[in-house]
Amino acid sequence: MARISARIGAIKESATLAVDARAKALRAAGEDIVGFGAGEPDFPTPAHIVEAAAVACRDPKAHHYSPTPGLPELREAIAAATARHSQVECAASGVVVTNGGKHAVYQSFQVLLDPGDEVLLPAPYWTSYPETIVLAGGVPVELPTTEATGFRVTVDQLDAAVTPRTKVLLFVSPSNPTGAVYPPDEVEAIGRWAADRGLWVVTDEIYEHLTFGTHEFSSMPGLVPELADRCVIVNGVAKTYAMTGWRVGWMVAPPDVVGAAGNLQSHSTSNVSNVAQYAALAAVTGDLDAVGEMRAVYERRGARMHELLAAIPGVECLEPQGAFYCFPSLQSFLGRPLGRHQPATTVELCAALLDEAKVALVPGEAFGAPGYARLTFALADDQLEEGCRRLAVALAG
Repeated sequence: MARISARIGAIKESATLAVDARAKALRAAGEDIVGFGAGEPDFPTPAHIVEAAAVACRDPKAHHYSPTPGLPELREAIAAATARHSQVECAASGVVVTNGGKHAVYQSFQVLLDPGDEVLLPAPYWTSYPETIVLAGGVPVELPTTEATGFRVTVDQLDAAVTPRTKVLLFVSPSNPTGAVYPPDEVEAIGRWAADRGLWVVTDEIYEHLTFGTHEFSSMPGLVPELADRCVIVNGVAKTYAMTGWRVGWMVAPPDVVGAAGNLQSHSTSNVSNVAQYAALAAVTGDLDAVGEMRAVYERRGARMHELLAAIPGVECLEPQGAFYCFPSLQSFLGRPLGRHQPATTVELCAALLDEAKVALVPGEAFGAPGYARLTFALADDQLEEGCRRLAVALAG
């Protein structure tokens, strides 16, 4: 009898966290590493949010169990923020507060999927999506996109992929890892297609406030209200408010999904840390001034990273439209010597770049896109410049 269950033994480690951990370990050992791996804001959490947590620490009511689906006042605030930013009306009872956005994704699929149910998964995708689908007994159906299509899936692609087992469409804009943003007309067309097909939609809106230039966030259920009864919005405070370590996310969903997710959570994590919930309450009820300042920096850095990458002969790269990632094609470097290496895949290429150039980036295989790599520009300007310089030197051979 196996010591580890087959279900859990089949899970792959998060590639983004693995790359970040290796970079940190090398740095701790004295190596001069530039880390483009983890998708984490490099800003501190805004001061008024930290202060709200400090106040909560001293308040005895925060020292005890609270309702599993979340603090009532936080659920109310999330419902109001969803109406304000996504144009989706919901009651506080339609919100479940989770242990980060990743937990919201996990619970959504646990609640919706039975064994063999298929989920349409446009690729490139965030590395945890397929794992959470498989853990729920579902089958990810990958729909590849490229920079030639703006990394956006089409209704025709979706239509061709549907089978009698299709239950859910996973939709994300702005995208991790590509930085692509769907224009409103495409979001609406895909939403109406899903509604006509009677499919569920799980839409991840974690990067809703991080769009650049003329690109704007559009919420699918906001544009297609008839989806409301078959849609789960997942979101959280991590990216918008530089709160990755606070671990507060949420689901906005129909009553039966909320009830099921609450029951599941009552037997797994119970309530989210009350101190973190009070911090999240300060975040979602406050203004977006600090968010605007961070977004302006990300936009400048993204444009600069794109400029530097595009200047490297052989690199093809879509200019980021949102989130904080560039996703260049490195296919022209496969099979060519790089220092002591001759990488045949982007997994091998990224390992060689870490070894030879001391630069950590995440291979596209982690996102269902071999031949590409993800680089975050959520890091200091001098590190961004130095890391891209090292890449240019290493890739030049």
